[in-house]
Amino acid sequence: MQTVDFARSSLTFRIDYQKRPAETASHEPPSSLNSARILLECVCEIVDNETGSAQTFVMGASCKTERVGVERDIWIEPNADFVPILSQDRYLIVKTYELANMEVPFFPPSRGMQPERQTGYVADAYDNLRLDVRRVEGEILDTPEQIVEATLDPSGPPLVGRTVINETRYTAVLEFPVKTMNASERDFIYQTDTGPVLMPDFSREPDDMITGLELAYVAFNCPDWAEFIVRAPVQVGDGIEVYHYSKPVRYETENQVIRLT
Repeated sequence: MQTVDFARSSLTFRIDYQKRPAETASHEPPSSLNSARILLECVCEIVDNETGSAQTFVMGASCKTERVGVERDIWIEPNADFVPILSQDRYLIVKTYELANMEVPFFPPSRGMQPERQTGYVADAYDNLRLDVRRVEGEILDTPEQIVEATLDPSGPPLVGRTVINETRYTAVLEFPVKTMNASERDFIYQTDTGPVLMPDFSREPDDMITGLELAYVAFNCPDWAEFIVRAPVQVGDGIEVYHYSKPVRYETENQVIRLT
């Protein structure tokens, strides 16, 4: 079957300040042009079972808010984890600061405050966007024995996870690199513990689906169900919240482990 080669899959967005200001900027740019190429962590296709229409979202690897090309003081303060989530026409930028619900000024400051979750249209934010999802042949590992053997093979190719969630209105297909796998060659037990992946909010309308996407880690040890731990605000003091992977969710699913061939 075809699966995603995550080592060669990426998103690349281009911002050209000579053409227009950047809709997502929170600092004055050191140069007028920047393209960022970011490897993918997850590909998520969501099908509306009522209409048959499908949307595909990709999530890039987390990086840090930065000034590009400066001689010193690269890291912006306050600094944030930066996770881009994109479809062909929509974007969601998720920033995580030391405290939940933080905002920073846009650049220029006259634009007001930038929320920690900013959504909009690709055409308004970027001069160009390229989503390169490279698909290659893969072999489905059908048994725990095959999965354990592939996991413990030191020269073996990468493994990819595929989890399908069937809800009443939607079907979500999550594909992700298996970055952590537990394995026992004595008992032939395997278990993923990997992420982050995208977790849909199945209560949303199709046009609002991107705004409800959350980050989660996924674990499964059989084909029939998966448990997720979802990033959510956690109170750590009087009126103080931080983000932590802390909200467990379980779904009946269809899980596959795929070995690149």
